[in-house]
Amino acid sequence: MDSTVSLVVAARGVRALGDGFVSLTLPLYLLALGYSPLEVGLVSTATLLGSAALSLTIGMHATRIGYRRALLGTALLMLATGIAFTAVRDFWPLLVVAFVGTLNPSSGDVSAFLPLEHAVLSDVVSAKARTRTFARYSLVGALCGALGALLAAVPQMLADTLHVPWRVALQSMFVFYAALGLASWLLYRRLPVRAGGVSESAQREAPLHESRRIVLTLAALFSVDAFAGGLIVQSMLSLWLVQRFALAPAELGVLFSATSLLAAASYLAAVPLAQRFGLVNTMVFTHIPSSVALIAIPFVSDVHVAVALLLVRSALSQMDVPTRSSYVMAVVTPVERPAAASTTAVPRSLAAAGSPLLAGYLLGLSPFGWPLVLAGAIKIAYDLMLLALFRNVHPPEEASPHAPHPARRAQ
Repeated sequence: MDSTVSLVVAARGVRALGDGFVSLTLPLYLLALGYSPLEVGLVSTATLLGSAALSLTIGMHATRIGYRRALLGTALLMLATGIAFTAVRDFWPLLVVAFVGTLNPSSGDVSAFLPLEHAVLSDVVSAKARTRTFARYSLVGALCGALGALLAAVPQMLADTLHVPWRVALQSMFVFYAALGLASWLLYRRLPVRAGGVSESAQREAPLHESRRIVLTLAALFSVDAFAGGLIVQSMLSLWLVQRFALAPAELGVLFSATSLLAAASYLAAVPLAQRFGLVNTMVFTHIPSSVALIAIPFVSDVHVAVALLLVRSALSQMDVPTRSSYVMAVVTPVERPAAASTTAVPRSLAAAGSPLLAGYLLGLSPFGWPLVLAGAIKIAYDLMLLALFRNVHPPEEASPHAPHPARRAQ
């Protein structure tokens, strides 16, 4: 099934390319249309809420619809979203398109594609290859997302060199986004008709049945981690570095480029660690040192030491991305995988939505860097809770041959 994996990973890269530039282009386009920052915020919120609702809906019913059919339909929705944003000008229709469409204003993948792709990948690879496959999937998404962010400079180039009107230059990026939706559709169309398929009897089961307790517990834990992560999103971390060390924009760019590359490399490093120490241990014991480094940053006065600690954190903190995805897919039954992926992913995004506001409030009270300390402490608490609750819940490749499925042991 290498061809199926390659098609899904390629589609992930295509979508990440679009997410990379549209998250930066969307607010600029809305401002160019004359809308206020508050209205820009409402549209961004609508995209997040709509993506969450669509992801949960598709995740719960994917086994009945069929993974390939659901992916094809969502790709067509991506195509329609890009076209609609080039044609619609009025605010309320734009708000509706934002809610029902596939635009992603964040750097992460919060979309209906995610649970479907996770389910397909898990169903076509062996247990031993699953974590390696998710690492490859995450790496391609990260690299293409970074390339997409660079493409956000294209409208300015069009306006400066070809004298294209600013609004038209921004609209062209939504046309490109629609084209990427079409490219995704063509890739998904090449998937086997029964890619990730399950039996008819399994389709009649509840979306979350045997694995409900495990999935809901993981969703709650992941939301705690996501709330902490929202305290140190890139924009808030940049603000603190400027306040504390007066870093220039160019210096910030170089720093965050380096942290992104280290995070991407860590996806691959997580694979041998997970094979040697297990998925849960890899998640926890790489995460805790990264959180300790994060807590230490506000206490140093030398910018070089602070940057070194940030780089250490970046090299460790993202190893739980492919391992987390692999673990969720491993400890649920195959028919529950789309629902499990959406149920654990969507609350993460919602939990992280409010914490930047708290970070801004704390930075307004003091330039010390309390958001970093608070985020690190919460993340360590999350890791310890994850270890306590799931250290004995092993995926099939780590369990003894005669052990029951983790979902059945949890009942």
